[in-house]
Amino acid sequence: MLSCPGWTVSDLVRHLGTGQRWWAAIVAAGPAEAPPVKDNAAAPHERDALPAWYAESNELLLHALREAGPERACWTWWSTGVSPANAWGVARRRVHELLVHTYDAQLAADAVQPMPVDLAIDGVAEFLDTCNSTPAAWPHEAATLHYHATEGRSWLLALDGTGAWPARLTADAAPASASATGTAGQLLLFVWGRLSLSDLKVEGDQRVFERLHRGDVRRGRAAGLNRCGSRDRAAPAVQSRTATIGPARYGVSSSGCCPPGRRGSR
Repeated sequence: MLSCPGWTVSDLVRHLGTGQRWWAAIVAAGPAEAPPVKDNAAAPHERDALPAWYAESNELLLHALREAGPERACWTWWSTGVSPANAWGVARRRVHELLVHTYDAQLAADAVQPMPVDLAIDGVAEFLDTCNSTPAAWPHEAATLHYHATEGRSWLLALDGTGAWPARLTADAAPASASATGTAGQLLLFVWGRLSLSDLKVEGDQRVFERLHRGDVRRGRAAGLNRCGSRDRAAPAVQSRTATIGPARYGVSSSGCCPPGRRGSR
């Protein structure tokens, strides 16, 4: 697969189904100090068995989310950021991971379809809230990034000694150190590492984007993730285009809106 080097579409289906089942177990468990072990061996090897197994995986997660309700707390790897550590945050995260991986599958089939605009807009906000919010200090001069969707929505990401914090961009916001403009779909694919700065209109010091995407802000001493969020498939050629703020120590995707009173980019 072009956007997931080393993977086949069957690998992608196994990755998504395993993720759905893992998050179903996490939501069902409720508040916890650590997640359950992910059972990668549960996915069938036979390609013909994958559709039914994947459909069952989705149903397991949907059932867990319905039983829990949106406010039920659970373990998440983003609990120090602005996305809520609850079933609602998990549901939002999974929607957008599936949206981007749908693009991956369409790209592999040379049949890419436009993303629903509302979903893509929320996807940018969700990625900033979940993957680009952290109290880990920015190790460079303080900077502000602006993201502009041509459909009319904009966000900012403040980077300083207190960490990385996203918010909606307002008229009185400070000037950006750098900005990126594109459709909501392009911005979503950019933050997920599927597109590069050259695919967007960039103004200002693009080195700030480059530092962010190579992982200069991290939660702990995490290893880099590749575009598919898998440590064991990481490839040097793609690591530099992947936001590595996130849960690499758990081997999950670096890939939640914000509860009252907390900052966020919705």
